[in-house]
Amino acid sequence: QVQLVESGGGLVQAGGSLRLSCAASRRTFSAYFMGWFRQAPGKEREFVAAINWSGGSTYSADSVKGRLTISRDNAKNSMYLQMNSLKPEDTAVYYCAAVLRYRGSYQRIGDYDLWGQGIQVTVSS
Repeated sequence: QVQLVESGGGLVQAGGSLRLSCAASRRTFSAYFMGWFRQAPGKEREFVAAINWSGGSTYSADSVKGRLTISRDNAKNSMYLQMNSLKPEDTAVYYCAAVLRYRGSYQRIGDYDLWGQGIQVTVSS
């Protein structure tokens, strides 16, 4: 099975940028439909963005469109989340997720088979 490890989180001021990475442990990474989710304190985990196997199609939550951009590099077994114009409300633990048999519901948490351990992103005002 693929293991996922996030990196790149940290503390940033509002308006700043961060780039999250999700590294996969296996070369079968390209077979997985991938997504980013986040969970703020006291809130449920929510969908952020998703990307198909080739990277040719991406999907984003309305709250992050135009600011957070998902991408992947199958040659490097990695997925990324470029986060620009960050806001305090973006503060959360961010998780990367993967699904092998994609069923068409990229926003549904339960459809993803594999999860990273999560990484903290804190945006100060």
